[in-house]
Amino acid sequence: MIVPTFNEAPNVPELVRQLGEALVGHRAEVLFVDDSTDETPDVVRAVAATAALPVRLVHRDDPVGGLSGAVQEGLAASAAPWCVVMDGDLQHPPGLVPSLLATAQTEGVDVVVASRYLADGSSSGLANATRHVVSSVSTAVTRAMFPVRLADCSDPMTGFFLVRREAVDLHRLRPRGFKILLEILARHRLAVAEIPFVFGERFAGDSKASLAQGVRFLTQLAALRFGRMSRFAVIGGFGALVNVALVAAMTSAGAAYLLAAVVAAELTIVMNFLLQERFVFPDLRAEGRGPWRRFARSFAFNNVETALRLPVLALLVSTMHVTAVLATALTLLVAFVARFTFHSRVVYRPRSRRSGREVEPVAGQLVDERP
Repeated sequence: MIVPTFNEAPNVPELVRQLGEALVGHRAEVLFVDDSTDETPDVVRAVAATAALPVRLVHRDDPVGGLSGAVQEGLAASAAPWCVVMDGDLQHPPGLVPSLLATAQTEGVDVVVASRYLADGSSSGLANATRHVVSSVSTAVTRAMFPVRLADCSDPMTGFFLVRREAVDLHRLRPRGFKILLEILARHRLAVAEIPFVFGERFAGDSKASLAQGVRFLTQLAALRFGRMSRFAVIGGFGALVNVALVAAMTSAGAAYLLAAVVAAELTIVMNFLLQERFVFPDLRAEGRGPWRRFARSFAFNNVETALRLPVLALLVSTMHVTAVLATALTLLVAFVARFTFHSRVVYRPRSRRSGREVEPVAGQLVDERP
């Protein structure tokens, strides 16, 4: 097991105890990669003296890359064929570790993900409703940005997974923040399986989630997947210019403004769809849905989005007293993310790489031989 830790001293003894119970009959080692400023290193050393499993400690005085950097360093320090990555706060249940390994051996995959979003999984251990919403939305947007690499992964944001160590080229990773699984899957073509798990409550201490971590996550997304989304944005911007030009041309020719606006909007939606087919999603056009079905979904969503966005814009300006320019910018930004997510996750939803089925959208070191 690779366990990245930052000020988790109260959790270490219980985590090691539960891992020892879960891994009876397995040859395993717990490797703590620690960036703590408290007594966590001393607690790890004390626990190692009496633990049922071998326990190692790597303490980093210069914690480059945060949690992701710690996991990368743990992978580099490991000699085991399989590595389980899990948090040190017991929100990831140690009793599930043998199931991760068994699934990897049965399915013949490179990565087994413990997912909160499978049928029996749950993210109930998140601190509050806001974190539930943020987690669900960020997962949906992330999967939209990487529709092929994450086709078989419903929970790329989880920190609980097993990976075949030799399948990961550590030199390709650019770790930052918390989301090391996303980094691994986005930069490699790996076979993935999943098992459900219930994200529990912390055993002790406070969550390390913060606004700064959120900013690092957005930076990571931009660095990993700037290409497809940027092309989608360019086409959207070009479509807006064409829309304005069409309205100007039709009103100059005597057409009523509302009629010109409706015609320009519909023509722009069609044009954007054709450009997206050619320049944004060319690799996903052969995923099992015909062009007319893709067009129908895209056309319907864009019209519904427009019909919903305008009343929201009016509400922001008239009721909440947001300036028209700021309200327009905010609604367009939300609309852009919604459009991109819908097109990636619905219109061009990829098939599962392993089963050939369409993937439905959804809102440690361990040595495998027994003695």
